[in-house]
Amino acid sequence: MINGLRSLAVRWTFVVPVLAVVLLALTWGRSLPGALVALVTLVLAGSVLAAVHHAEVVAHRVGEPFGSLVLAVAVTIIEVALIVTLMVDGGDKSSSLARDTVFAAVMITCNGIVGLCLLVASLRHRTAVFNPEGTGAALATVATLATLSLVLPTFTTSKPGPEFSTVQLTFAAISSLVLYGLFVTTQTVRHRDYFLPITRQGDVIAGNEHADPPTRRAAGISLGLLGVALVGVVGLAKGVSPTIESGVQAAGLHQAVVGVVIALLVLLPETIAALRAARRDRVQTSLNLALGSAMASIGLTIPAVALASVWLSGPLVLGLSSTHMLLLALTVVVSSLTVVPGRATPLQGGVHLVLFAAYLELAINP
Repeated sequence: MINGLRSLAVRWTFVVPVLAVVLLALTWGRSLPGALVALVTLVLAGSVLAAVHHAEVVAHRVGEPFGSLVLAVAVTIIEVALIVTLMVDGGDKSSSLARDTVFAAVMITCNGIVGLCLLVASLRHRTAVFNPEGTGAALATVATLATLSLVLPTFTTSKPGPEFSTVQLTFAAISSLVLYGLFVTTQTVRHRDYFLPITRQGDVIAGNEHADPPTRRAAGISLGLLGVALVGVVGLAKGVSPTIESGVQAAGLHQAVVGVVIALLVLLPETIAALRAARRDRVQTSLNLALGSAMASIGLTIPAVALASVWLSGPLVLGLSSTHMLLLALTVVVSSLTVVPGRATPLQGGVHLVLFAAYLELAINP
């Protein structure tokens, strides 16, 4: 009986990603009626859970921090494709979509995911422990990328409005790629031990303590299915986005809410994977996922948007408003105070979650 259920669960994680891509092909570019939107949403949720399963298989095979990097980069690459696609279709009204989605990703990861993981781990294990060297390096990179790409455009004068000139946008794109490349090299080569989970005594946990890693063939299949599942997640999210946009307009909400909803959908796999790691007392893995996703979101989106701006018509608004800059600054300060001790209590998790709630409230009611 138990073996039968396990076999069914494995087959389910194989079938749903393929079903999502098939459904995506059948519904792409079409207006969806209410019943079909419900079906798409159901398959979208199944694809999220399947993506988490296959990401964990790959992570188990390659070990940390490579496993976290695989999921973060895979999700972000498809997120970038979604942003660029929506900007091409949306015209002038989507001029701030890249900014809204990237900033939403930063707030979701740095406050929402981090807060939830710290709260879950500290409630379950009394305190959440992690490596401050690696987490601090990741936070510094996120803060620098966010400032260069989302804050500076508000203060530059070469072009009217919160926009970069062509030269400034090129510099921001190259800087983003360089910083992201340096971080990945540090995380995976030179100082890999800084990003591995640690015990409560501060010893690095270099390997999995419980189960043998999957075979290379199983990991390869899961890697392919992870890509298929993520394509399904983002593609189906795009399919239901007109329904989301019409719902936002009908409710009289700000257009930035669309970027928030899209970012929440796309980051669901990483959120679930990070929470599972926190429950296992692998908080460093959770923070690798959260901060790595924020970093990849900026470091890959800005260069992609800079390249796409060659054929995109209309302005490209990247600069944050004063309210969002204040939230970003407060997030950086609070995150720094959280990281320095290398351990956290439910209080730190609660503080991050309150900041995330404030961001959501201001997005809905600016």
